Amino acid sequence: MMLSKRLQPMIFQARRAYVELMFQVMGRALQAISEVDDITRNETRTLPVGFLFEMQVMPNGPKLIVEHTGDGCLYFHGDSAPRPVDLSIQFKHIAHAFLVLSFQEKTSVAFANDRMLVDGDVSLAVRMTRVLNRLETFILPKLVAQRAVKEYPADLHLPNKLMNAARIYLKVATNLVETARA
Repeated sequence: MMLSKRLQPMIFQARRAYVELMFQVMGRALQAISEVDDITRNETRTLPVGFLFEMQVMPNGPKLIVEHTGDGCLYFHGDSAPRPVDLSIQFKHIAHAFLVLSFQEKTSVAFANDRMLVDGDVSLAVRMTRVLNRLETFILPKLVAQRAVKEYPADLHLPNKLMNAARIYLKVATNLVETARA
C-alpha cells in the first residue's frame, strides 16, 4: 500500500513524459505525412487555409498544434499556437491520453468512453481523426495499427506501407535535427 502511494507520482510523470514525446513525434509526423501522402493531402486540402488544430491533455497538459498552410500541407507549431485554435481535441486526463497514445485504446473507443472532448466543428474533428488514423497505419506495425485505428485499410500493402513509413520517419528525423540545431 505504501509503495503504491510512492509510485503514483512517478507513474504520472512517466506517462506525462511519454505523452509529451508522442505529441512531438505525432506533430512532426502529421507535417511529414501531409508532404508525402496524396490521400492525406486530399483529406486536408479541404481544411481552411490557416486552420489550427490542437490535441491536448486538459487542463494545461502536453499539446500539439498543427496548421493547414494550404494545398493540404500541415505545419507543426510545437505546443504554442500563433493565434486561437479552430479545433481542439482534448483528453480529460493524462491517463486517458496515455491509453490512446500507447495504443491500448482506439481513439473511437476513447470518444465512446467519454475520455475526450471536441471543441470546434465535429466534421473537422472527424477529418483530422481520419488523418491521424492514416498516419498510424503507416508508422506503426500492422498488429499495433489494427489495435489503434477503427479500420485498417485493406488496400495498404507492405511495400507501400514501408515506403511511406520510411519517408515519414526520415522527415520526422530531419525535422527533429533541425529543431535541435535552432
